[in-house]
Amino acid sequence: MNPKESMNVFLRALVLLLFISWVFFLVKPFLLIILWAIILAVALFPSYKKLIKNSFGKRKKLITLGYTLAIAAIFIVPAFFMTQSMVISTIQISDQINEESLDVFLPHEEIKTIPLFGEQLYEKWEWLATNITQVIVDNRETIIEYGKSVLSGFTGFLITLFAFIFSFLIAIVFMYKADTGYDTAQKLMRKLAGESGEDLVHISRDTIRSVVKGILLVAIIQATLSFIAYAIMGIPAAGFFAFLVMVAAIVQLPAILAMIPPIIIAFTQYESTSAILFTIFMVLVTLSDNFLKPILLGKGLQTPMIVILIGTIGGLLLHGIIGLFIGAVVLSIAHRIYIFWVNQENA
Repeated sequence: MNPKESMNVFLRALVLLLFISWVFFLVKPFLLIILWAIILAVALFPSYKKLIKNSFGKRKKLITLGYTLAIAAIFIVPAFFMTQSMVISTIQISDQINEESLDVFLPHEEIKTIPLFGEQLYEKWEWLATNITQVIVDNRETIIEYGKSVLSGFTGFLITLFAFIFSFLIAIVFMYKADTGYDTAQKLMRKLAGESGEDLVHISRDTIRSVVKGILLVAIIQATLSFIAYAIMGIPAAGFFAFLVMVAAIVQLPAILAMIPPIIIAFTQYESTSAILFTIFMVLVTLSDNFLKPILLGKGLQTPMIVILIGTIGGLLLHGIIGLFIGAVVLSIAHRIYIFWVNQENA
């Protein structure tokens, strides 16, 4: 290749690189939303496909509209009430702190009967309830700083909720044009990976559905059931505690760990019978993943739990709350593609 041709190739590559960079920075603010939309579309498409089978024209549009409203009612409405509960609780606590009128209820005597730490918990709780006003006065600056961090976190959660709604609407469009999208994905992967491209598309599709159904959907179900029980019992900050249940379920920790504070509150504030029934229900919610996962997963999740854990925590640190969902899916796909690639090379 002579110098003139080399210069032409270099300039073409440079122009292409600049153009791709330009496109990337234009799309960058919407990348997570689009990625989340793709994940939702792939996960929801089997149920959508059953509804629109042999449907065309106006009938397909009406079914799509009905499907959109149904999914919104199932997922977005509970998320709205959880968020509303979190915001209201935060505002109330903030107002009480500013007015130095925060009231911490006294612990029940039964707290002392908890093995190992019951006595210490009762003493510290009683001291805090008795001296809460002085604690607020002595630690006002620290509380205000912490409160700002909490409010910032809630703001991020609200932004995530709106991003999820927007992603869901985009996902509906993707599903409506699923045939075109699937063909485009296959052609792109053939360009990138040759004959293995189609297999990689299938692996990515199956991994998304497994993680979303077996991890995220189970976590959402457990959080929703917990929120309903908290609301019925009158547990304060019900939305916040339900959110903790969802986080614990996503990172594959026992959900009962996030339920301990509400259970303690129930035994402190309500009759023993109601508190016991509440605790039994919470245990059943925790154990529900033992039968939900086999039902939703079918053949089982092929991604190691450590990969999912790293994906969720890494996604949370990198992208905020929305990364909690996306990180697990993306890293699971990367793991499955890696396993496929290694086995293919060995073969």
